[in-house]
Amino acid sequence: MTDMSASDRSFAERLLGFVRNEVALDDITIEGETDLLLTGAVDSLGVIRITQWMEDEAGITVDPADVTLENFQTVDRMVNYANAQGANA
Repeated sequence: MTDMSASDRSFAERLLGFVRNEVALDDITIEGETDLLLTGAVDSLGVIRITQWMEDEAGITVDPADVTLENFQTVDRMVNYANAQGANA
């Protein structure tokens, strides 16, 4: 997580904490670039919970068509996606 503003880091840290503490299925060490889906750390229900959390926390609407590996494979990608959607985190 480089080149982020303080608000981006805060959102990224909160998202990372949510994934680690509320969603992750295994005892995998989760960092910003950890592949959440291919490692099995997050399942499809976890992705739904993450999108709901992002909508609530960042004030965005996540289009179901946007829930792709490109946007949701890692926490860093989720932060980038939220920023692109105009997150006010």
